[in-house]
Formats: sequence, structure tokens, C-alpha cells
Amino acid sequence: MPSMNKRERISDFVRSLESASTEGSSQDYYTAFFQLWNAQKYYEAHDVLEQLWLAETNAELARFYQALIQAAGAFVHLQKNFQQPSHPKHSRRLPPATRLLELALRNLEDLPNEFRALDLARFRKILMRYRDAIIAVDFKKNPWSPESAPRLALV
Repeated sequence: MPSMNKRERISDFVRSLESASTEGSSQDYYTAFFQLWNAQKYYEAHDVLEQLWLAETNAELARFYQALIQAAGAFVHLQKNFQQPSHPKHSRRLPPATRLLELALRNLEDLPNEFRALDLARFRKILMRYRDAIIAVDFKKNPWSPESAPRLALV
């Protein structure tokens, strides 16, 4: 049996998640992103949404997906840093996390405060809070923890 490529593995993964949407639809991937984010599986959330972003032809929607992917990437950095703060690589993850948060915020500019059933005003505040907290302590303290990790919900 041939091995599956990344897209096939992600499609299988999305199908395995509980979803009220039609199997295989873009809504499945979108919903899966939030399920994974809330489970603190930021890397997987990034991968799932990347499948939509790569295929999206609407520039505004592609920018929105890219912002969510960048935010998830930032939280991968924060999570790895929290888990292994003295690790040679993970100890240096706060600056790239803030850069990704800034890129995500930039991609969310000019979008309405509610977009694709996500409260973007609240989401922007979350991203700014983490970015600003890291910068305020000169990249010396990670504000993320499993207990205080932000949760996202569609409205």
C-alpha cells in the first residue's frame, strides 16, 4: 500500500474529527481548525487550514486563512517555549512568535469585526495581548500556559 501524501493524511484526519458539516467540505477544514486550536494542537490546526489557504482564489479569504495560520504558528512557538524553556532552540521562540502575531494582525486589517463567523475584534485583542505581553518584558517571559490558553469559538 503506497504511503499517503500530506493532503491525504490531513483529509483523513479531518474526516476523523466530529463535525456536523458535509464530509470533505471546506467547512470541515475550517471547523477542524477551531477544534484543534481549542485542544492546543496548534501545529495540526496550522496544517489543516493550510489546505484551504493553498487552494483559495478569493484574496480576502486567503488573507484571512493566512492570518489564522500565522496565529497558530505563533502559538506553536509559545507552546514549545513553555514546554522546554531552556532548550537551545525552544528558548529562542518568543521573537518569532511575536513576528507571526504581527503578521497575523496585519493580515486581519481591513476585515470586518466579524468574518466567517469568527469574532475578529476579540481575536485581534487576543493576538495583541500576547504580542504586547512578550514585548513588554523584552522577550524574557512567555505569557502562554496550557491553563490560560485562549479558546476560539465561532459565532
